[in-house]
Amino acid sequence: MEVFVQQLINGLTLGSIYGLIAIGYTMVFGIIGMVNFAHGDVFMLSAFIALIFFMLISAWLGAGLIILSLFFVLILAMFFTSLWNWTIERVAYRPLRGSFRLAPLISAIGMSIFLMNFVQVVQGPRNKPTPPMLNKSILLIDSATYPVSISYKQIIIIVSTIVLLAAFWFIVQKTSLGRAQRACEQDRKMASLLGIDVDRTISITFVMGAALAAVAGVMYLVLYGVVSFHDGFVPGVKAFTAAVLGGIGSLPGAVLGGLLIGLIEVMWSAYFTIDYKDVAAFCILAVVLVFMPSGILGRPEVEKV
Repeated sequence: MEVFVQQLINGLTLGSIYGLIAIGYTMVFGIIGMVNFAHGDVFMLSAFIALIFFMLISAWLGAGLIILSLFFVLILAMFFTSLWNWTIERVAYRPLRGSFRLAPLISAIGMSIFLMNFVQVVQGPRNKPTPPMLNKSILLIDSATYPVSISYKQIIIIVSTIVLLAAFWFIVQKTSLGRAQRACEQDRKMASLLGIDVDRTISITFVMGAALAAVAGVMYLVLYGVVSFHDGFVPGVKAFTAAVLGGIGSLPGAVLGGLLIGLIEVMWSAYFTIDYKDVAAFCILAVVLVFMPSGILGRPEVEKV
């Protein structure tokens, strides 16, 4: 029982990071119907931005003010990552929006390769570590055989995901920006005729997705304490899998899918073998989509004739 509870905590922590990345996938796909395969590398880029600013700010403020340092790092990482993603949308995606459907997808794959190689050239191929941070934990079950605990950084990651999901759900459902996004999702041409600035709405959506990816990048850095230039591909694919599993186009579905992928991965590693944890997650996705093609919380697409 103690092992199960500990792995449940670990799975929720990892799944929260996947969920934050998955929201970016589902928001972009919901509006323009494009899978932004560069989003995982934007997440990786945000982790490197956070690492650079953390080193600078911690050297300035000192090692004792690590919470304050992380707060400034989070703000700066969100700003610069959003600026990167806004630039990517303007340069690589917007000129191809009226082209054939595969053109933006090919451009996204090319942008993913560019970002990966750009970071490799600028930062080098080696893993970049950070000093240990927020390693204190709260003992939940005091067992002689297997004590169960939750660290402060795990609490921060889980709580941040809940708060950000609630905030972004409110923005999408209750604000004028959210109404514009939902209108563009239904019919971009009609939304444009009704006075909605479609280009601006799509750009803001990319910025919002990048901000969430930046939060995930900072949390990833805090959790693992190391980042590399190839850390964007696998988490990006898993986050996209989470978005599909939860129902692409649904914000709660993206987070739910991320939590499920994280739990499957951690539980499989704990009770079976770590070698096939990725296979297990994708097999569960295949089984779910056989019986629920639109995902767990997704709405079936109705085609008008």
